[in-house]
Amino acid sequence: MSKTPKTPQDVAAAPADAEITDSGLASKVLQAGSGTVKPGPRDSVEVHYSGWTSDGKMFDSSEARGEKISFPLNGVIPGWTEGLQHMVVGEKRRFWIPAELAYGETPSRPGAPSGNLTFDVELFSIEAAPEAPALPEELTAPDSAERSESGLATQILQKGGGGEKPGPADIITAHFTGWLEDGTLLESTVMNGKPAQFKLNQVSIKGWVEGLQLMTKGEKRRFWIPAALGFGENPPPGAPTGNLIFDFELLEFQAAPKAAEPIPAPDDVASAPSDSETSKSGLSSKLLTPGSGSKHPAETDEVLVHYTGWTTDGKMFDSSVARGEPISFPLNGVIAGWTEGVQLMVEGEKRRFWIPGKLAYGDTPSRPGAPVGTLVFDVELIKIGN
Repeated sequence: MSKTPKTPQDVAAAPADAEITDSGLASKVLQAGSGTVKPGPRDSVEVHYSGWTSDGKMFDSSEARGEKISFPLNGVIPGWTEGLQHMVVGEKRRFWIPAELAYGETPSRPGAPSGNLTFDVELFSIEAAPEAPALPEELTAPDSAERSESGLATQILQKGGGGEKPGPADIITAHFTGWLEDGTLLESTVMNGKPAQFKLNQVSIKGWVEGLQLMTKGEKRRFWIPAALGFGENPPPGAPTGNLIFDFELLEFQAAPKAAEPIPAPDDVASAPSDSETSKSGLSSKLLTPGSGSKHPAETDEVLVHYTGWTTDGKMFDSSVARGEPISFPLNGVIAGWTEGVQLMVEGEKRRFWIPGKLAYGDTPSRPGAPVGTLVFDVELIKIGN
């Protein structure tokens, strides 16, 4: 049975007996745990927590909802990433987190609390992150590598089965790990424990497009990708520069389904009408169909929705409705406009959103194939929770 925790008497500031780290994070053990194992910075943890602003206002609580949450420590605010690494299973600890280790004084994320925050956290379990894949011994292509006219070098690490290879528009399912030429790890689906899936003709890295078409199912291959076949000499913001190394394992590939018939754009696709609601973040929305009940999803809830998205010139870029398949996702795992907007809805409701670029993929998206600028979505909230 869930309960709403009481506001701590020392919520405003850390007491004299609190421990304070060099970063400014203060904490105090409320309940001792067992054992000596503590989570690492990439490990996943299961916790109960409650959070208050320093004036005593509770802004979130898994304990009040009666649902523990799990997350990787490298996917939360710095104060949590640092603080949870001091804990053992069974321990309960209070944290006084300065703004710079939380969401800041003026949070960019819609709905996030500002300033110093206080959390009570109880740690229930730790799941170790997968080990980082081994760094290749050869960060430049050896003489034995195969080379194409484009400058791409590849070497088979494990043979696959059969002779069929992906086409340029196929949907790829693969594990990969990428490094810079100096050995810096870029990204790894192996470490994340979930393979990537993408349409090959929507990938911006030309070395991937060319190299994956050389592979067969089950094959592992290393790519040495020159900068011209990577993100280029003038990459988008946040993208790596220079030559890249990738290890790929091709798990599956399939022909892309025929494009669904586009759903006509709404008459007001170009801009939000005068009867829409606009939040402080710049998100505009309009109720299309009322729902039932009064429960709204929380930021960490899983939701099941149908949606259609258009650019402001009326071009449809994606639609679960056209595919006939609703999708499920955690609200804190999507674009900021969806995270904020879907929390306004109840089950059965349909709403139209005008999402500015800063709350979507930006004006120069780093994600391959992502739409640019302001986007318009019709969203129907089918279900809250799994």
